[in-house]
Amino acid sequence: MTRIQANLVLLLAAAIWGGGFVAQSTAMDNIQPFWFVGLRFAIATLAVLPFAWFESRKATTRLGRRDWLAFAAVGLALFGGAITQQIGLLTTTVTNSSFLTGLYVVFVPLISVIVLRRYPHWIIWPAAAMSLTGIFLMSGGQLTNLTPGDYLTIVCAFFWGVQIILAGLFVTSTGRPLALSFAQFATCSALALSFAVPTETIGWEVIRASAAEILYVGLISSGLAFVLQVIGQRYTTAPQAAIFLSSEALFGSFLGALLLGEILPPIGYVGCAIIFMAMLLVELVPELTRRRSRSVTS
Repeated sequence: MTRIQANLVLLLAAAIWGGGFVAQSTAMDNIQPFWFVGLRFAIATLAVLPFAWFESRKATTRLGRRDWLAFAAVGLALFGGAITQQIGLLTTTVTNSSFLTGLYVVFVPLISVIVLRRYPHWIIWPAAAMSLTGIFLMSGGQLTNLTPGDYLTIVCAFFWGVQIILAGLFVTSTGRPLALSFAQFATCSALALSFAVPTETIGWEVIRASAAEILYVGLISSGLAFVLQVIGQRYTTAPQAAIFLSSEALFGSFLGALLLGEILPPIGYVGCAIIFMAMLLVELVPELTRRRSRSVTS
């Protein structure tokens, strides 16, 4: 897979996640957050299991204990991001949630520099700033009267940043995206259910009322989109991945307006254009730089 193809795969994952914001929000009318996250990722675990098994049959090397522990660490970060986002949606809008979740576009390069001492291509920094500005404009340019859900979603963005970095590291070192997906889904589901059982109530009526949202988010937004993420990240960098994945805010805000009646202010369309420009820059500038370097050396 080329870098362009990988980034398009990540863009598709972002579009699916944008729809997931709507499903996650409407599900909170019927089901509590820990049960929702636990059931969501239980379905995702079962959905990806046969593909992970087939991948293992074709693999030339076996995964060791350290690999599975690494995959579980990705699942821990996934749980942190998923549950804080889900609880946050109880007191914030789909538009605000998608905007604040997009803060991981800043967290990813910062964590990469501070923890990994990995310095990305220089275009990542202005592109990250442009993406953050675009997402901010999509929210209407107002951050007054932040709710507890908004603050939780900022915490969620940090966990997503960690998850993106860890997923990129471990899928590259092992070459096993489906095994990683299976392990992170199973870990996240187990953690969520361990909190749900003693603290929240559940019943068949509740599950029936939220079945459509659980199935969409479990099979499509989790089972498919997270697999697309780890596959795409094999062929691109974590900061570039963050830029493309941050476009989920664009899709989330659009679908929130279309399906839930949330209004995207006129300035929000300017934000959409800025995000699109950032995606083009992060795709084109490194390629043009490489071509110029090759022409100079030749």
